[in-house]
Amino acid sequence: MGGENKHTMSRRSFVSGVAGAAGGAACSGVVTAQAEGGGSIDYGGWLDDVGYWGEETTDLTGQGTATVEVGGQANNNLSFDPVAIHVDPGTTVEWEWTGEGGAHNVVADDDSFTSGSPVAEPGTTFTQTFDEDGITNYYCEPHQSQGMKGAVAVGSVPREQAAQQESDPEDLGVPLQPHYVGIGAVLMMASSLVFVFYLLKYGESPHTKGGNR
Repeated sequence: MGGENKHTMSRRSFVSGVAGAAGGAACSGVVTAQAEGGGSIDYGGWLDDVGYWGEETTDLTGQGTATVEVGGQANNNLSFDPVAIHVDPGTTVEWEWTGEGGAHNVVADDDSFTSGSPVAEPGTTFTQTFDEDGITNYYCEPHQSQGMKGAVAVGSVPREQAAQQESDPEDLGVPLQPHYVGIGAVLMMASSLVFVFYLLKYGESPHTKGGNR
């Protein structure tokens, strides 16, 4: 009797472990899908025609000041460097002229600020403090048509949600396997529950064919 109870408890421990592992697999699949749902900062298409931009935003959060070069090396010195930055509310951004690429200025697309007339003198600076969350797009007036544009993202800003687009995964160049992580986890859990059911119903009865003896 004691041997049968010991065997039963061992089997139940195994069954519990299998069920727990299946549940853990399902949970991990959900967490992975949620973690991949994030996106990059959405500039509303403002930087789409900036060919030299690598679609990256320089993270300068946690700093009281941030510096952007006017007349950077990219695009034959007709660029801001970095093109896009992310800062905290209350950060002061300083644009500093390199003296390359001719005369430049800094003009907000919403007309909230301007550095004035274009200048070419190296070492010239212009500062602006950003107190509120949001995105401010700006440009160099003489060279806007040549892609000399930039953006300052402040605090909490809109982000792209590419994961929610209703498109064929293959058309997006995404492997099919990650899209079925959740389905696979559910099937694994279901098959484990069926396995558990038969073990509990038939596996522990000494009178059942194939049962304990």
